[in-house]
Amino acid sequence: MLARRTLLGAAALAPLWARAASDASNQTLRAAPVDIGALPAPGTYKLARIDTAPTGAVLDTQARTHQLNALLRGRISIVSFIYTYCRDPEGCPQAWAALEQLRDSLGKDERLARRAQIVSISFDPSNDTPQTMRLFAGAYATDPRVRWQFLTTASVSALLPLLDGFGQDVSVEMGTDGKPTRTLNHLLKLFLVDARLQVREIYSIATLAPQALLNDMQTLRMEESGA
Repeated sequence: MLARRTLLGAAALAPLWARAASDASNQTLRAAPVDIGALPAPGTYKLARIDTAPTGAVLDTQARTHQLNALLRGRISIVSFIYTYCRDPEGCPQAWAALEQLRDSLGKDERLARRAQIVSISFDPSNDTPQTMRLFAGAYATDPRVRWQFLTTASVSALLPLLDGFGQDVSVEMGTDGKPTRTLNHLLKLFLVDARLQVREIYSIATLAPQALLNDMQTLRMEESGA
């Protein structure tokens, strides 16, 4: 659904580092923190089925090719799109901090951790090669307690169907040959995907809270077990 994105000519664009610094700041500035005390307890509510998660070829940190739906099927996943070099405090770093806290919580809940995973996919395969993603991930990519996958794609063309399928808003830089070269200026979103590949929740900067992510993952686990 390319109408979701604005196609921009390369000549009119600011340097990539400057664009990355404005990734999410134009969606919601200084959003109020989520009231953790007002969150419903896990299992006391239902999560709607919003859409089916898309699939497409992705590369892991060892440059091995996978289909995204094969990596998501059978697990409760939090999926996010990232730049390894994003510095916008209202963008990737805020999402990263929330995911680190979620990871710590999953590490204390072995039952949920066996069913759950975090999946981070690069917005910029031109820069974020499998090797770059491996360095960026560090020990998180190999921690046996919590599954955290760091993925990229072979090209922007391979990435675009994933962005479209998730409804992830982003603009695309076009080369002089008319082919997409880089993505930029994204809106911060995270996606909760159940074991049957259904998107069950979408989080923005206004609703992003580690406890909310954890509660929703626990709710899906309870749903799967019939609790």
